[in-house]
This record gives sequence, C-alpha cells and structure tokens, in this order.
Amino acid sequence: MITRLNDEDLEKLAAEDRLVGYFGYGSLVNRATLRTAAVAAYPARLSSWRRVWRPPPDLGIPFERQRPAMLSVSRQPGAAIDGLLVIDLVENLAAVDRREAHYVRREIAPADLAFFGQSPGFSCPLHVYEARDDVPGVPGTPLIWRSYLDAVMQGLHAEFGPDGVTRFVDETGEFGYAVEEDRAAPFYPRAVTLGQDEIDLFEAALARRLAKTP
Repeated sequence: MITRLNDEDLEKLAAEDRLVGYFGYGSLVNRATLRTAAVAAYPARLSSWRRVWRPPPDLGIPFERQRPAMLSVSRQPGAAIDGLLVIDLVENLAAVDRREAHYVRREIAPADLAFFGQSPGFSCPLHVYEARDDVPGVPGTPLIWRSYLDAVMQGLHAEFGPDGVTRFVDETGEFGYAVEEDRAAPFYPRAVTLGQDEIDLFEAALARRLAKTP
C-alpha cells in the first residue's frame, strides 16, 4: 500500500538520496499488491516501451504446476504503456528486487513519462523491470492466471478507468495464451477481490481482445 507523504517530506528525502522510483505496468500497478512502505505513486504513461506476455524463464526450479505467463516490457520506439510510478524508500528496493526476481531493473528517464494529474516535484533514480532474457523460457505453452490478470486489470482500472483496461488489452502483445480460471482458488499470491462490475468489465474487455487475436 501507499503511505503518501507530503511534498515537503518527499523533497527532503529526495535531497538525501533516500528515494527511488519504479514504473509498475503489471501487478505493481495495483496499489493493493504492494508490500513495501512506498511513499507516493503517480499514474503515468511510459513512452518507447511496449508491454508483452511471454513465457517465464526456465531456471530449473521444480514447480507443482505449469509456470504462468508473465508480463514484461521491451524498448520499442513509438510505443507507450500506462502504469504507476511508485516512489519508494531506497532501503526497500532489495525487497522489490526479490519480488521481481525474474526481472532486471532498467533505468528510465523522467522525459519518458507523461503524468495523469500530479507529477513528482523532486527527482530520484527511476527504473522499470524487464524480464530476464539470458535464459530460455520454460518448455510448453504457459497459461495466464486469471488471478494475476485480475490484479493487473484492477490496478489499471483504478488509475485510468475503463479506458485504461481497454488500452491494456489493445496495447499488450501476445495475448493469445489461454487463461487458467483460478479466480475461485487463486494461484497468484497477491490475489485481489473484485466487485461484480469489475468482473463484467474485465471479462468483456478480454473477450474483445481474444476475438481479435489470430
């Protein structure tokens, strides 16, 4: 969750090099899934990056079920994605890195971000997490866990409304993976609870997207 500090406190922490920012575009866009004491968050659009579903890396770790598809990003001129710039304390970054263990932190520039509403009045290092590409993906075709997809869509809906959900399904590549219906017994460890209006909106948006997928 976000414990929002006032602007004066944020500026002071930034001046002491105690803040770091990371751009959430998957589960990190949902404030309810955050597990560190982040201090601010700003809905934004990141340019020159594209979001895509991809198989998880094969790290040789036994797993009781097929590992799920994961969201990642890659640099692509002309592309852009919605997300949440989370401002956290530097001391919490190691915990976020552990959460994103299959990803690598990449630097992004403030100029790459267009904010929806308020923007940070301070500067600090900014990052986005990109999935590792130094190992092959797991064999077989991965599934998208519905419980994970729910968390992502709920976060984008909270920050950007229905248009954010529409942009997510329209702008995310490789949406052809099948969805594993685990909502009743979630596999995703940071699963969220949805209202019926959210369920209806998310399932309609996904159905439209899959209808367009070859």
